[in-house]
Amino acid sequence: MDALVAEDVGRRYGDTVALDGVSLRVGAGEVFALVGPNGAGKTTLVRALTGTTDATGTISVLGESPRAVNRERLGLLPQDFTPPERLTARELLAFYAGLYDDARDPADLLATVGLDEAAADTHYENLSGGQQRRTCVGASLVNDPDVLFLDEPTTGIDPAGRRALWDVLEDLADAGTTIFLTTHDMAEAERLADRVGLLADGSLLAVDAPAALVREYGGEQVLRVGTDATEVPALDYAADLADGTLTVQDVPPTAIGEVVADLEAAGVAYDELTWTEPDLEDVYMALAGDDSPGSEGGGLA
Repeated sequence: MDALVAEDVGRRYGDTVALDGVSLRVGAGEVFALVGPNGAGKTTLVRALTGTTDATGTISVLGESPRAVNRERLGLLPQDFTPPERLTARELLAFYAGLYDDARDPADLLATVGLDEAAADTHYENLSGGQQRRTCVGASLVNDPDVLFLDEPTTGIDPAGRRALWDVLEDLADAGTTIFLTTHDMAEAERLADRVGLLADGSLLAVDAPAALVREYGGEQVLRVGTDATEVPALDYAADLADGTLTVQDVPPTAIGEVVADLEAAGVAYDELTWTEPDLEDVYMALAGDDSPGSEGGGLA
């Protein structure tokens, strides 16, 4: 069963097109990452899926329209969410749990999001960025949702906090929670998502598993060799020599030793070897050009 279905979803703000015919499906228990820069339309799509903004097209959440579905089955963490800062993490989770008839135990939630006793009893305003975001994730889980929406969940937190939060989300996914997250962090999408959707200017460019997207759109694995050689030696791979760098195309990691041996056999001296493989950033650049996810963008998110 699909937990989320969007068909030809559109949204305009005056003359600005925020979403332009977006269609996607997210299976129950799947982690789906929507990737794009600021202004791509990510937040607008989350709002459409959760029924907090109007949109054209057809949307269903757990088999119902976004505004008809039982809200206790959904969890939402907006990008800009600041709870009462003078409450402790424990008090905040108890407060939000009190809004539901059958809420999870706050102590259990604190353990789920990885907050120890000291952090639990610290005022929200005094927590680190990572601890604050984990507290917010805990607040979105008080109703034990079937589908969890996370809009840029790790924005503004340090690398250690980001990785700790990734662990939390992986545990939720392993327990069967459907997760729909937006991000411009390619490493985040590659680590967490079963499938990734690439969004640019309100249009969905491609959807697939991260590895499949890289294979189809990312380009080749490349070995670059720093050398003073003036001629390209005979190799089993296409190669080009320019500006002191020999670029060898489509070299898998298992073949690096073979290429190096061929270079040495040809008497080619080198002072540097660099092997790179494509990633989601390369995929996005290939499909969207200069509108890279890491860039700053204006307009509607």
